[in-house]
Amino acid sequence: MHGASGRLTSKGILDGVKTVLVVDDERNIVDLVRLYLEKEGMRVVAAGDGRQALDAHARHAPDLVVLDVMLPGIDGFEVCREIRRRGTTPILMLTARSDDVDATVGLELGADDYVTKPFNPRLLVARVRAILRRSDATASGDAVVGVGSLRIDPRRRLAEVDGRDLSLRPREFDLLLALARDPGIVHTREALLENVWGTDFPGETRTVDVHIAELRKKLGHDGPRLETMRGIGYRLVPPPRDDGGPDGTAAGRAHDATPRAPES
Repeated sequence: MHGASGRLTSKGILDGVKTVLVVDDERNIVDLVRLYLEKEGMRVVAAGDGRQALDAHARHAPDLVVLDVMLPGIDGFEVCREIRRRGTTPILMLTARSDDVDATVGLELGADDYVTKPFNPRLLVARVRAILRRSDATASGDAVVGVGSLRIDPRRRLAEVDGRDLSLRPREFDLLLALARDPGIVHTREALLENVWGTDFPGETRTVDVHIAELRKKLGHDGPRLETMRGIGYRLVPPPRDDGGPDGTAAGRAHDATPRAPES
């Protein structure tokens, strides 16, 4: 369920008016987020509790929801679950906890990303813009990417391992696709944060680790292995060579399987 559509300029800048629903019971947070998003030319609709959030979502059909976890009445997790039941509106969760519990629960319920309070408003805007760019972008012409038993179809936004649908969230899909397009190549956390999330705030690299953990669960034992390179980042390990050639991407690019390093 989406609101008014916008389109991307050649520089990737949104030139259509986007509607963002901001849900938080702290008025100062709502006013701060509204200030920064409206500076970016977005329309902001506010809600102070879970019931108001669901009503506003149905009434305004926003392009994205910024959703606090701790809400009076219906909490943010229940709101997230209901919005995801209704459709595919992107959701950016706000959590006040320093650990990953709320973030992990939110991602499992269908949230696209999260930001931990207190947050840099510039970081939040960067995350919002990145999610909206991804929602607007089309993957027409992209070939199916394959790494061992994993197949990723960018046009259909579908990822499977031996025919098993991984049911990836949007950010998980983009992260796995970025890694699968260069199997065996180490991607730093900072590079993934910039290329997948659209931001280069170094203090936010923990969100990459959280998404990697979720991807490992979904790939399971029958999918290719996500390997941690200590102090550096991650790589998707391609299967061993068979009959003198790699089982790499559908485009047939050759990537040698490099020695394994210990996982953290």
